[in-house]
Amino acid sequence: MSEIPDRLATPCPACSPDLETVHEVLSPGGGALTVRCGECGHVHKVQPEPEREETLDVVVSQGGESFTANVTTPAEETVAVGDEFLLETEELLATVRVTSVEVDEQRRLEAAPAEEIETVWTREVDNVEVNVTVHPKDGSRDDSRSVTMYVPGDYELEVGAVEERGDEEFEIDAVVVRKDATGYDRDRYEIEGDVVFAKDAKRVYSYDQSSSAWSAW
Repeated sequence: MSEIPDRLATPCPACSPDLETVHEVLSPGGGALTVRCGECGHVHKVQPEPEREETLDVVVSQGGESFTANVTTPAEETVAVGDEFLLETEELLATVRVTSVEVDEQRRLEAAPAEEIETVWTREVDNVEVNVTVHPKDGSRDDSRSVTMYVPGDYELEVGAVEERGDEEFEIDAVVVRKDATGYDRDRYEIEGDVVFAKDAKRVYSYDQSSSAWSAW
């Protein structure tokens, strides 16, 4: 539901039936707004104009899969990369983040009004996969390998912290931030104590801390 304004411009039947004057909104009632004319003080009711809405196609990336859904939003609302919203469909009830906005001729933009958008590309951020590169303890890179963490989107990845995942144990050395993440001033965090949310992490670099001997297999 749209927010009710404090003031609006509308004709006054008492002093200005053909021209709009500024009115104070007193209270809503029965689907109409009770307003008072700022020129003559006359109190009357007006029917607010319905807000124009657009139904957008939304592509949701969830792990290695994707599906299409729809969402309705005000036509003048700006949709931008990094925006998050709750999407409810038969397949999913989750928070998703905008990763790209597609307009006419398949052009991808950082932001656009809803009425100009053809497709909104998103990914789920409630639960995410985080790619982790694990280097051997000795610091060599030849036998580095990748593992995947499955964690909530708001899970904190802290540089210097040791993570245990099944048979894996590794110390976080650096975190690379996704391009669609907001609120960060760097692309890469590598100072001990730095924290990046899992939903914002493109890749984590770490060093093996497991007690077993290193094996590339």
